[in-house]
Amino acid sequence: MSGYQYYEFLAIDRPLDESELDQVRALSTRAHITPTSFTNEYHWGDFRGDPAQLVERFYDAHLYYANWGSRRLVLRLPAGPLSAEAAAPYALEESLSVWTSSGHTLLDFSLSSEDGAEWDFESAFSLSALVGLRAELSAGDLRGLYVAWLAGLSVWAQAEDEEEEYVGEAGPPVPAGLATLTGPQRALADLLNVDPDLLAVAAAVSAPALRAATVDRAALAAYIASLPAAEKDTLLLEAVLGTAPQPGPGLLTRYSATCLPGPRTTVERGTAAQLLDAAHLRRTERTRRPTEDKAAAARARALEVSRARETRLDQLAQDTERAWRDVDQLIGEKKAGPYDIAVTLLTDLREIHSRAGTSGAFEDRVGALRATHRGKPSLMRRFDAVGLPNP
Repeated sequence: MSGYQYYEFLAIDRPLDESELDQVRALSTRAHITPTSFTNEYHWGDFRGDPAQLVERFYDAHLYYANWGSRRLVLRLPAGPLSAEAAAPYALEESLSVWTSSGHTLLDFSLSSEDGAEWDFESAFSLSALVGLRAELSAGDLRGLYVAWLAGLSVWAQAEDEEEEYVGEAGPPVPAGLATLTGPQRALADLLNVDPDLLAVAAAVSAPALRAATVDRAALAAYIASLPAAEKDTLLLEAVLGTAPQPGPGLLTRYSATCLPGPRTTVERGTAAQLLDAAHLRRTERTRRPTEDKAAAARARALEVSRARETRLDQLAQDTERAWRDVDQLIGEKKAGPYDIAVTLLTDLREIHSRAGTSGAFEDRVGALRATHRGKPSLMRRFDAVGLPNP
């Protein structure tokens, strides 16, 4: 069976020059390469390059996934907006590595496939759906990092030997807005296979995200006016030249953290163990309710059937002789459908005679039916199947 691997790289801040393109082309003769992108698929063999080194030297984003389950996203962004020290609390060996190189912070999000995992031929991911994380992180939105930390906990939750020493420690700061993830953040949660129950319990303790539409414009204007002129000039120059992320989201995050009351950016942190326990309880409750609802619906249907039968028996008891005549008529049709209806009537008559204390009379009449119709093997099999008397 052949494997499938997908590699994609994007250059965002600047395109590659001819010398750099020659170095990249030397790594693959089949890849689709432009000054801003590199894309290749492998059904046999493997990529000769080192993705992390390529991102360090040339590219700003890299996506990799394979049909045996391994997935990887590497982002490079200027260290000024997001330092490695700020990202380090969210790093876990299972899901996120952080390091610096040439004035950049590099974030390596990953999900490794364990031996024996089932191959996945359905899932496909797009770097275009994920690359927005880079601008969000540069603007101070750390939800993507927290999603990666939760991905590491998801791996622990599925493992038999959890690292108990760590899970008792407090987790990293909980960013605001986990209940309203952006598109790139949701794509990252899918890529890293984050446990949805774990994400839900973390979102429950996350402060609401600040939205630009709800901001007090006068207060925000006053905050911007208070910034040093040199800083504002630098932000405007970088925005015009495109050498840094647009300043709007970052300024909004800073305003939220500095000027608004209450825990806008983070809340009190629970331990990893507490999050895992809460996710387990939520999962148990979520799966228990449908089971209970299904059982309750089955009981209601059974009660309805029982009441309908009782009503039918009451009606038959008012004129049992007519019911016996109906049995004779149905048997006389010599067809499978009427035979089934006749046997149902006989089981009802058996119950009526039992309640009336006349079971002997019922057995005599069924015996007479058997004697009369013994030459109808299909009917006799139906009698035997419901246990009608056979003197």
